[in-house]
Amino acid sequence: MKNLLGTNVIAQVAIIVEDIEKTSKAYADFFGVEKPEAVWTDGYDKAQTVYKGEPSQARAQLAFFDMGSLQLELIQPDEFPSTWRDFLEEHGEGVQHLAFVVDGLNEKVSEMESEGMPLIQKGEYDGGRYAYMDTVKDLKVVLELLENDKS
Repeated sequence: MKNLLGTNVIAQVAIIVEDIEKTSKAYADFFGVEKPEAVWTDGYDKAQTVYKGEPSQARAQLAFFDMGSLQLELIQPDEFPSTWRDFLEEHGEGVQHLAFVVDGLNEKVSEMESEGMPLIQKGEYDGGRYAYMDTVKDLKVVLELLENDKS
């Protein structure tokens, strides 16, 4: 038994939604917290988004709730090809991925791919990068790897 990620701490649970404002308000009301501001992901020039091996203009609106030891992320995708858009079209709204913070993202991606868990989408964000891995066959959910730059 090996731990491919080097961690078993779930950092984030992500839910794909049709209407981020409505769903953010529902969560905020339910938990009695302030509704977070939804923010757009960066465009291709900065994010360098690659989906299924091809550059993608895909963007999404994101809203984050800090829920103790993990973060709840709401994602409303735009119309361009992405793992988020595919999930919404194929499954409707719901939990799309679990995220883990890792060191050595490229090495982890290579290790997972050699274990039959291919890269679906990757990109950059302010302060780091992400990779979505297709772990659905075995784990029944996509895993996202997050690597934050060392400050």
